[in-house]
Amino acid sequence: MALSRREIAKDVLQQSTEAAIASAGHVVAILFESARKITTEIGAFGTEIFEITEASKRAGQDAEGSDPAAG
Repeated sequence: MALSRREIAKDVLQQSTEAAIASAGHVVAILFESARKITTEIGAFGTEIFEITEASKRAGQDAEGSDPAAG
């Protein structure tokens, strides 16, 4: 049974549309994963800054408590 030109055109359009949607889905998945990784790294950086700030405060307090000129 031979396919008509209209049926072939419909199949080409359908397959092309499906391929475009699949590709767009892959791109969106990549973008979401990248955004998730960026958010994770920014959070880790914020944690490091917090820890550095706290360590600096403790070091300053320790230095004030052990300074012979202060007492």
